[in-house]
Amino acid sequence: MTRPLSEQLTPARLDRAEGYRLLDLLQDSGTQQAALPGLEELAPGYADWIVTALFGGTYQRDGLSLRDRQLVNLAALTALGGVDPQLAGHVRTSLRVGLTHAEIIEVFVHLAPYIGVPRSLAGLRVAAAVLADTEPER
Repeated sequence: MTRPLSEQLTPARLDRAEGYRLLDLLQDSGTQQAALPGLEELAPGYADWIVTALFGGTYQRDGLSLRDRQLVNLAALTALGGVDPQLAGHVRTSLRVGLTHAEIIEVFVHLAPYIGVPRSLAGLRVAAAVLADTEPER
C-alpha cells in the first residue's frame, strides 16, 4: 500500500515568529511600512501569509546565505520588471546584508546580456536612486 503523500514529503518549515524577526532584521521601517500595513485592509491575512511563508519559510531553508538570497532577489525582480517599489526595498536590504554599492551596480550590469539592456537599465535606475540616498562604503 502506498503511504499518504503527507508522509512521503519533507515537512516545510513555516515559523511565523522567526519570519517577523527576520523581516525586522532585513528591512528598514520605510520598506515595511510601504508594503504591508495597507495590504491588511485590502486583503486581511495576506500580509501575514507573505511574512510567514517567505521570511518564516523560504528564507529559513539551508543552502543560501542572506547575501546570496539578495543577489537572487535583485536579479529576479529586475528580470520581472514593473516592480520598482519592491526592487528599491531589496536594494536597501542588500546594503543591510553587506553588499557594497559597487556590487549592487554590478548586478545590473551583469544582467544586461541575460535579460536585455532596457530591463537592466530600469533596474539600475531604481538602484541608483536608492544608493544616492546612502553613504557609499569606504
